[in-house]
Amino acid sequence: MTARISLDPPRSLLFRAVSWYSNRVYGKVVDPLRAGAHHTGVLWACSRLELSVGRWKRLDPQLKALAVMASAATIGCGWCMDFGYWVNHSQGMDPRKLSEIPAWRDSDVYSPLERDVLAYAEAMTVTPPQVEDEMVERLLGSLGERALVELTTVIAVENMRSRSNSALGLTSQGFKDRCELQPPGASGQRASATDR
Repeated sequence: MTARISLDPPRSLLFRAVSWYSNRVYGKVVDPLRAGAHHTGVLWACSRLELSVGRWKRLDPQLKALAVMASAATIGCGWCMDFGYWVNHSQGMDPRKLSEIPAWRDSDVYSPLERDVLAYAEAMTVTPPQVEDEMVERLLGSLGERALVELTTVIAVENMRSRSNSALGLTSQGFKDRCELQPPGASGQRASATDR
């Protein structure tokens, strides 16, 4: 599938600034920025939201990553799965936990708390949402109120990202391909940046 919107937006001052940042941090300008740059107000608001979300620290980062990826998988956002895999792999997350998210119920790599987070993310993401009181009670007991609110909000934010990216036809940008993945039990050195 190709993008349903041009990924060559007007080169406003804001787009040039976020492009510089994206190149610096991710090694390329990410397609959601290119798509959003057709509307400077949207690009500005989304950029501010992403910077704010990045500063939330009440929830364990790996639980947050699992929730975001489960939401993206439920929606079917190829761009979000590709990017999320790369970001979380580069931060040291177990590659099996990342790759098995779409079929997490059949996997043995997740703890009971991680399974509760994955179930909650899916329940929030389906339409209509299927969140049950028991889910929230278990998570509240494990995480506390602040972390539960953060979890709920990052899932809602990922729903916005994934649904927007899917609707605009944004697909993989090859981030996952930049991960040096070894099959289970294989050994070896990570490839250098010049080998990729």
